[in-house]
Amino acid sequence: EVQLVESGGGLVQSGGSLRLSCAASGFTFDDYGIGWFRQAPGKEREGLSCISGIGNTYQYMSDSEKGRFTISRDNAKNTAYLRIDSLKPEDTGAYHCARAPITCYSGPEFYSDWGQGTQVTVSS
Repeated sequence: EVQLVESGGGLVQSGGSLRLSCAASGFTFDDYGIGWFRQAPGKEREGLSCISGIGNTYQYMSDSEKGRFTISRDNAKNTAYLRIDSLKPEDTGAYHCARAPITCYSGPEFYSDWGQGTQVTVSS
């Protein structure tokens, strides 16, 4: 059974940083990409970034935001990470990781295996 478990969220002040983790099990981790998504209150789930099994990275947010998000993975630990720097109140939302299909895509409709999410709340 494919399982993805996110952790690392919490309440943080504006300007702070967080590193989110996505622990995977039930499949050969380095055969698949992992995508990170955010769902802000009242908004649709949006793709942030994806990393392939061999470490190629893809960023899906605006150019002005790309520098704040860093995706990485440790195949030995079956875990992917998303670091977010210079957090803003508009980063508040549920952050989900998902197993990518053959390749990385920005749209959540292409992903079929999801974690439950970890909540990030940024106070101003």
